Amino acid sequence: MAQEVKQTAKEERKLIRIPVESSIGKVGITEEVLAVMAGIAAMEIEGVASVNRTATRQLIAKLGMKSLADGVRVSENNGAVSVRINLNLDYGVSVGDVSGKVQEKVKASIENMTGLAVETVDVSIAGVELPAGKSKS
Repeated sequence: MAQEVKQTAKEERKLIRIPVESSIGKVGITEEVLAVMAGIAAMEIEGVASVNRTATRQLIAKLGMKSLADGVRVSENNGAVSVRINLNLDYGVSVGDVSGKVQEKVKASIENMTGLAVETVDVSIAGVELPAGKSKS
């Protein structure tokens, strides 16, 4: 029973309240769901090869949407959300252009879908992926 209470308290810390008018109750969303939203938004940008070091687009499709949260961290401070996302980019793309588009897309997606304010979107480039059929040598 005590373990159940501890697990519930841990889950509540990861729940972010959504600013929704309701007379019935409160609405919340977990950090993991926000991370998946951010991962999906990032993958929509041309030049993004994957959301983390190990998952490629093909692997993400096989594993399902939950794996998109692996390279994303979301935190909340005073009602504002901060996102940190690790990306692999396609070889030959402009890091600045792609990163800027990812920041804009992630911010807009989370704000539009949840009503939460996004304070920061920090993008870290973890690697570069070569086109299919190309080798390093």
